[in-house]
Amino acid sequence: MRLNIRLAQKSDISFLIKFNQAMAKETENKLLDHDIVKSGVEAVFEEKGKGFYVVAENHEGQVLGCLMITFEWSDWRNAWFWWIQSVYVLPEYRGKGIYRKLYEFVKQKATLEGNVCGFRLYVDKENKIAQKVYEKLGMKHSNYLMFEETL
Repeated sequence: MRLNIRLAQKSDISFLIKFNQAMAKETENKLLDHDIVKSGVEAVFEEKGKGFYVVAENHEGQVLGCLMITFEWSDWRNAWFWWIQSVYVLPEYRGKGIYRKLYEFVKQKATLEGNVCGFRLYVDKENKIAQKVYEKLGMKHSNYLMFEETL
């Protein structure tokens, strides 16, 4: 399958909202409020320091998948970790290498930036399929556990 991997544009916002809502429903059985997600996605485009989105589209321009990158400064490394978030591929296109292409695009962009020391992501403990995909691409389990308190 021929894919075009590119930085998302404001014209992709409606897809990004739908994909975020679909991912939350699928992975956590959560219904996300459209207006809140819309504001959150738009904020990434309005303030570059929040991150950026990458999309995969087919030769007809249909968006098939996406991910978002956010930034974490590492004082230990004097460089940035890029967090991979909001990963979503349409169900009928999974297993076709779309995430791999998105990841390769992000790695190439990070190499060109020159100040990125690595990538991090979190994945649900029960999402074994995604874990295998990440491992196959060279990512490893870290020594850190994630703790969270939501407000």
